[in-house]
Amino acid sequence: MKPKAILTIREVQRRTGLSRPTIYRYMSENRFPKSVRRGAANRGWLEHEVDGYVDNCITSSRPGPPKDSASTEFD
Repeated sequence: MKPKAILTIREVQRRTGLSRPTIYRYMSENRFPKSVRRGAANRGWLEHEVDGYVDNCITSSRPGPPKDSASTEFD
């Protein structure tokens, strides 16, 4: 089993392209994974949850397969 990694805010920003305020706003709107406490004043995000968010963004931005996948525009 792959060990769980916790990302810093800077790592999350780099992976998602989101600003710090946007990350926290999306968290409050339940549009982004919640952070976990790593100490008294330190928070982080689970790597697999951030990766899932990015994967979902990619999937939702791509159109689905054509309805008639047997025909192509080159037929």
